[in-house]
Amino acid sequence: MNDIVENLPNIYALANEFKPTKKRKFYSSCSNVDFNKVRSSFGIALHMHQPTIPAQGSNLRTAGLISNLQYMFENQGVGDNHNAGVFFQCYQRLSDIIPNLVREGKSPRVMLDYSGNLLWGLRQINGGQALENLKKITCDKSYYPYVEWLGTMWSHSVVTSTPVPDIKLHISAFRHHFASIFGKEAQERIKGFSAPEMHLPIHPDVCYEYVKALKECGYEWLMVQEHTIEDLNGRSINNPHFPHKLVAKNSLGQTQEITVLIKTQGSDTKLVAQMQPLSEARGLARQEYCGKPVPPFVCQIGDGENGGVMMNEFPPMYIQSIQGLGTEGTVALNGSEYLEFLQEDGINPADFTPVQPISQHRIWEKIKKFGPQAANKAIQELQKTDPSFNLDKGSWTNDRDWVKGYDQVLSPINQLSAAFHEKFDRKNEAPPTSRSYKEALLYLLLSQTSCFRYWGQGVWTDYARELCRRGMEAIR
Repeated sequence: MNDIVENLPNIYALANEFKPTKKRKFYSSCSNVDFNKVRSSFGIALHMHQPTIPAQGSNLRTAGLISNLQYMFENQGVGDNHNAGVFFQCYQRLSDIIPNLVREGKSPRVMLDYSGNLLWGLRQINGGQALENLKKITCDKSYYPYVEWLGTMWSHSVVTSTPVPDIKLHISAFRHHFASIFGKEAQERIKGFSAPEMHLPIHPDVCYEYVKALKECGYEWLMVQEHTIEDLNGRSINNPHFPHKLVAKNSLGQTQEITVLIKTQGSDTKLVAQMQPLSEARGLARQEYCGKPVPPFVCQIGDGENGGVMMNEFPPMYIQSIQGLGTEGTVALNGSEYLEFLQEDGINPADFTPVQPISQHRIWEKIKKFGPQAANKAIQELQKTDPSFNLDKGSWTNDRDWVKGYDQVLSPINQLSAAFHEKFDRKNEAPPTSRSYKEALLYLLLSQTSCFRYWGQGVWTDYARELCRRGMEAIR
């Protein structure tokens, strides 16, 4: 399988391509950690992303699609574009750091979250050498215990501002694209999901469809931000260092459940760069959870390349920290490894403490009877009495509303999405192998990249509208 087909990224997953299979223990079976001797544990994930933009050429309507990283390389005098080379090195430096630590007899761990945009962009730059370097720690069995890849939305789309029918398209596109680069076996080892901006949709029907799509695409757990969840009575959670069970219920009363690992609050990039999760874990010990003494798991994620602290401080701090660790006491673990060990100890994920998205308890209080639109009616009632009630702030950027104020982008996105599904969801209409479908899907997913909203008005919203225009042309 090639990751570039007809000069387009290979993101065209077929229906039901990722049917859930019997759960396999990929990580605990090859781990060098004695879990019975673990007092506490921690795990870090590195999030990497660069948007795709129509910027190869001066005319926006005809400019080629390139990675923002490539644009940075080609325009060194603009803003902080001089950091392009450093960013590029950040995206591949684990392919040197991990093998060096393993050769020293150490036990490193790292979880990697790369957007699909970035994977495609790395293929376009320098002949894809960065991807070839990453294959070493992804496809070589020698490194299976140490590196875990996480899935994500293909073009870094925030779930709440993504049209619901497109959520699964992003999720399946990432898995398919990843398999086309690193192989099917490597794709099958992806069990955890890292949402862009750590966003968890609050609307019950959206959250239900989101979790349903994750499970249909083979995911077993989701990383969530501590302040985006509550217990089923609306209270803050008490044990963020232990896995929980997200209960997603819709207007009809149907439920989907998925395990969640909780990223604790804090200045994410700085905490990861300075290995704060290790310091926190060292102050913890086994506690009773689900009826058994369990080592806690301190989970953190931060940008892997963004800011001087990650560019410069992370590598020496990470290496020094791993060099001081063994395989018992306080240890580094990856998310799936930790969860598999718990299952081997007889702890059933169904017994994890249940949680729901923040503020949902207020919605359920208003619902007296399940039925179509029950959640919408309850939300409307709430907003009449409390205009500040908001469904758009379930992420680590809690000061940013991902919907309000972005009509110039969201209106074209919603129109493109509606046109896409009106045409391609019909039977016998332009199958997924057709060029028009491939181009339309690519523009649809690219238009929903969070950067086009995150960076506000101006050229970034111009990029989004242009992608929508091209998508509509592909559909017509």
